[in-house]
Amino acid sequence: MSYQERRAIVNIISSLLITAFYSSYMIQRYPQVDSYSPDIFHFWGSYIMLLIPVSIVARIIIYIIFSIINTIATREQQPDIEDERDKLIELKASQNSGYVFILGFVLAMGSLVISLPPAVMFIILICFGLASDVLSNLFQFIYYRRGF
Repeated sequence: MSYQERRAIVNIISSLLITAFYSSYMIQRYPQVDSYSPDIFHFWGSYIMLLIPVSIVARIIIYIIFSIINTIATREQQPDIEDERDKLIELKASQNSGYVFILGFVLAMGSLVISLPPAVMFIILICFGLASDVLSNLFQFIYYRRGF
C-alpha cells in the first residue's frame, strides 16, 4: 500500500472520529427552545464555526502522528515531490467531492422550501460536508489503487 493510500485511509477515519466526538460533545448543549428561536441559530452557527478550528487542529496533530508512525513502520519518508498524476487524482477527487457538497446544499435549501425546521438544514449541511470530505479521500484511495 502506498503512502498516499495510507494517508487517505487515515484522513477518512480521522474525519469520522473528529465529527463524531465533536457532535457528541456539542449535542449536549442543544437548547430546548422553539425551533425558530434565535438560540437555535446561535447554537448551529457556533457549532459550525467551532467545528472548523477544532477539525484543523485535530487533523494537524493526527497528520504529525501519522507521519511519525509511518516513517518508523515503513522506513520511508513522505514523498517530497507531487507529479502530474498526484495532482490529477487530487483534482478529480475534489471535483467529485464538490458535487456531493452541492447536492447537500441543494437538499438543505430544499428542506427550508418545504417548511422543515432550520435545524434540519444545518444537519444536512454538516452531514453532506462530512460526506464530501470522506468521499474525497475515498476517491483518492480508489484512484491511487487503480493507478489512475
